[in-house]
Amino acid sequence: MAAVTLRGLEKSYGAVRIVKGIDLEIRDREFVVLVGPSGCGKSTTLRMVAGLESISGGQILIGDQVVNDLPPRARDVAMVFQDYALYPHKSVFDNMGFGLKVRGLPPAEIRPRVEEAAATLGISHLLDRKPSQLSGGQRQRVAMGRAIVRRPRVFLFDEPLSNLDAKLRGQVRTEIKKLHQAIGTTIVYVTHDQVEAMTLADRIVILRGGEIEQVGTPDEVYTSPRSIFVGGFVGAPAMNFAKARLSADGAALAFADGNRLPVRPELAGRVDGLRDREVIVGIRPEHFVTGDDSAPRLTCKVQVVEPLGADTLVELGLGEEELMARVPPHVRPQPGTTVEIGVDHRRVHLFDPETERTLH
Repeated sequence: MAAVTLRGLEKSYGAVRIVKGIDLEIRDREFVVLVGPSGCGKSTTLRMVAGLESISGGQILIGDQVVNDLPPRARDVAMVFQDYALYPHKSVFDNMGFGLKVRGLPPAEIRPRVEEAAATLGISHLLDRKPSQLSGGQRQRVAMGRAIVRRPRVFLFDEPLSNLDAKLRGQVRTEIKKLHQAIGTTIVYVTHDQVEAMTLADRIVILRGGEIEQVGTPDEVYTSPRSIFVGGFVGAPAMNFAKARLSADGAALAFADGNRLPVRPELAGRVDGLRDREVIVGIRPEHFVTGDDSAPRLTCKVQVVEPLGADTLVELGLGEEELMARVPPHVRPQPGTTVEIGVDHRRVHLFDPETERTLH
């Protein structure tokens, strides 16, 4: 097992900088997810750690060893790709054991390692089958098993669930979580799906434009986003954003349509420079409340109602702004009507409109 350290890591293609000086400490046995939109540099970063991509600057350490100039086979990492990369003419057993065979391990050592990995992943009954006889989820388990048998110091996953349908993604995601709990190896996992990131990670690294926007536990990036980007990226549905003017005394927010919300007292000292100025208000859909007469209220027009069984999504008009509220399943306002909806103002976020950074 080993920690992974990135120091000022950079990658450029000509004049185009893809990764812009990333500093990151990944602890031994930690499950870290790199997440962000397409083009943010997450897969490039992972490939540099694997040795599949050269670096333009900085250092990569695995354990205490700088591996910048080491070839992939010498880094003692195993990578799982989104396209499985299985040999179609080989059995599951031979696919999983092929890397060990190439390394010269005897069959008597290969078999128990393959069987142990297969049992961990629940695919022992598939060892004699060919990849064409497997489902997408089974193929991805084989790809993970091929990595497990090598017993590497670090596992690298590059969007491994992208080719699976929604149901299979959930199943294999659970298998990956169980895998980490069982073997405890350091895992660096790349995805564009924030649900995967939230459910799998010990810590999430949110990337934007080749730079780290925020690092934290799933709870930290959800409850305390450092920017509008993070607030909008983490959470489903995404955080709502609306413009409002902060009162001169810093105690209230006034929206363009006349609605007002109080500012919680502990924020008073952090908004001095923005008093009597416009700010960006962030409210998560699940932080609207019903049935609490003590909660401050917004008067909104109901636009769309989406029953989801366990809850209901309601699209609301706040003047020219649009907000999405997640409410209990029995709450079904009629589109076109005007409603008063409560807000848990203790969970309202304020952002500077110029820097887009949080005021918390």
